[in-house]
Amino acid sequence: MNRIFGKKWFRITLEIIFVIGIIFIVRAWQQRNLVDGVAPSFQNVLLNGETVNLEDYKGKPVLIHFWAEWCPFCKLEEGSITSIQKDWSILTVAYQSGDQESVTQHMQERGIQSWPTIVDQDGRLADLFGVKGVPTSIIVDGDGNIRFSEVGLTSEWGLRIRLWWANKFSKKPEGVPALKLKP
Repeated sequence: MNRIFGKKWFRITLEIIFVIGIIFIVRAWQQRNLVDGVAPSFQNVLLNGETVNLEDYKGKPVLIHFWAEWCPFCKLEEGSITSIQKDWSILTVAYQSGDQESVTQHMQERGIQSWPTIVDQDGRLADLFGVKGVPTSIIVDGDGNIRFSEVGLTSEWGLRIRLWWANKFSKKPEGVPALKLKP
């Protein structure tokens, strides 16, 4: 009896490890093109006409969220992004979702017009970050470093924890010498 029970649990454990391994492999494959290290600099215009660039967020983390009007998974994350916006800086990018008028109409219909949004009709901004699929969430710390990237669905709390981490444990940009204290 113990021998059969032990084999069964061993097999279940191996299956769980296998499934987790597959998940990690798929995630790594999805994120293979994403830029890491120092975030690429850009300047663009938001839907409301304001000019925005990454330097506007210096000193605090920002969630850059790539989404698309045609993406069903992006719609599932809308509530999370709206909730996070109340506590953290966000910048959203409407990836290949049409012109400003159609993106504005879509955002009004979905109740997400409060999002600061760049229309990336031709995908140039997505290319700059290596984004090939949506939803993609990128967290840039206050020093301009990409700290976390996630392709696909992610939880609100997962994003909140990553933003908190990027805020709490800022990473020095490469090439900047560490502060040396005198003994």
